[in-house]
Amino acid sequence: MCEAEKKDLYAILGASPSDSVQQLRHRYQQLALQYHPDRLRGCTEAQSGLQKFLEVNAAWRILSDQNSRRQYDLQRRAQELQQDWPVDSTVCLEDMTWDKDECVYTYCCRCGGGFSVSEEEVEEESQSQHDDEEETVEGQHRGVVVCCDTCSLSVNITWPLHRKTPTLKCP
Repeated sequence: MCEAEKKDLYAILGASPSDSVQQLRHRYQQLALQYHPDRLRGCTEAQSGLQKFLEVNAAWRILSDQNSRRQYDLQRRAQELQQDWPVDSTVCLEDMTWDKDECVYTYCCRCGGGFSVSEEEVEEESQSQHDDEEETVEGQHRGVVVCCDTCSLSVNITWPLHRKTPTLKCP
């Protein structure tokens, strides 16, 4: 997909996929008037307005044409369906058992198998997600999807971004 298609074009227009072309046109016209560079004063306001205007214009170009909209909707739907495995449930890291011998957090699956994630994996995921964001909010959660070691179920294991690490460190 091109750069404009990576963003949700409907969200850019403040619309939904079920909106008619007339509704999309109305939203486009409102936003185009709001963000048009000729209507904005000041250097920074004009620059940010120009960027938003270009996004709105690109979204309208794709969504106003029946064929390009259909193609976009198909790509959008295909992207929604691309998930490697279904997530059965969400488990908090605090609800898992810390196995100090194996240096992993474990959680029992309903099949009798188990889910496990190492402290190293948790730290790496926390660090990579922390690096991706410039500002983090206290209380924000992170997570990783883990598959059962016996069946096809998977869980999303979550934890607070600013969590305390276990007192027992592994070698």
